[in-house]
Amino acid sequence: MATIESSAVLHQTEDPLGDRSSLKIHPLTPEIEIQWEEFVRAHPNGSFFHQVGWKKVMQATYGYQPRYFYSEREGRITGIAPSFLISNLMMGRCLMSLPFAVYGGVCASDAESEAALVGHLERISQQEGAEYLEIRNRTGEILPGYHANPRYATFTLPLVSNTEILYKALPKDIRYMIRKGEKAGLTVKRGAELLDQFYRLMTVNLRRLGTPAFPRALFENLLREYPSQVEVTVVYSGDKAVSAGMSFFFRDWIQPYYVGSLDEAKGLAANNFLWWEMMKLGAEKGCAIFDFGRSKKDSGNFDFKKKWNPQIDTLSYQVRLVRGKKVPNFSPTNSKFQMATNAWKKMPLGLTRALGPYVVRWFP
Repeated sequence: MATIESSAVLHQTEDPLGDRSSLKIHPLTPEIEIQWEEFVRAHPNGSFFHQVGWKKVMQATYGYQPRYFYSEREGRITGIAPSFLISNLMMGRCLMSLPFAVYGGVCASDAESEAALVGHLERISQQEGAEYLEIRNRTGEILPGYHANPRYATFTLPLVSNTEILYKALPKDIRYMIRKGEKAGLTVKRGAELLDQFYRLMTVNLRRLGTPAFPRALFENLLREYPSQVEVTVVYSGDKAVSAGMSFFFRDWIQPYYVGSLDEAKGLAANNFLWWEMMKLGAEKGCAIFDFGRSKKDSGNFDFKKKWNPQIDTLSYQVRLVRGKKVPNFSPTNSKFQMATNAWKKMPLGLTRALGPYVVRWFP
């Protein structure tokens, strides 16, 4: 394992016995990636997105500039702060932790390291001329000087290995929809070789929502960087793929992160069937938590996930204005974007697939 070398002393503390301990902050280097990964996996707030793989995927897919830092004391990592510098005409210039991720922010083993890393991100955002700093914490209080963004919630359900017990614990109407899918003769396949079918279904779904399509390269990069932590699931009606999802695995946690379906999937109950199949997959792999991912409050996705009777938590997203004077609002509820969303829904599918990858990078 590589040895952490000092690069910048942030400050020093002194205990009552007179021992001095220097807390230092460094940029992430390839030599420290293994230690970074070990820290993320051990930390209670560590997530799939805090791993180094997300840095590589965002760089390769969108060309965002990573600003990854860690704190160390006496040669041991005490905290991590992953972020990206993003600049475009729509968003302006910002430092974000983390783009296209449900969870981000600082993970630290003590309050001193956490405060030091947050302060470091604030200084970097000033030095880089950012208009604002956005931190996508899953939990925690809103920091002084930050503006809360309470629009998003996340949903979780406990899993058990016995899928019969898991099934009986679901709400009655959800069980009915799962049985409806089974009676319709739906079947399921899994594997990275199904990427083409998954991508086609997801782009159909995104066009229906008025959302630009992600580039196919995003999913290729995810499968390359996380070969054992990403799974593709496709539901079929006969030989026709009607619904699909891509799930992320981290520790004892499974999160179906990207999903898509045809219009006819609703009548077949294929979406409920898909989520149940991904839930069973997590249970079979020994996962203890099923994470439905985030949704905007008062949205159709929010209502769908709520029906499964999960625990619902408002995400502690927050923004600190640096050079900007107004908190950005990129929500679809913003009238500025409503016309664009409605127009996108009416565009030919092929055109949305061609243009989407260029547009979606503006809204991470």
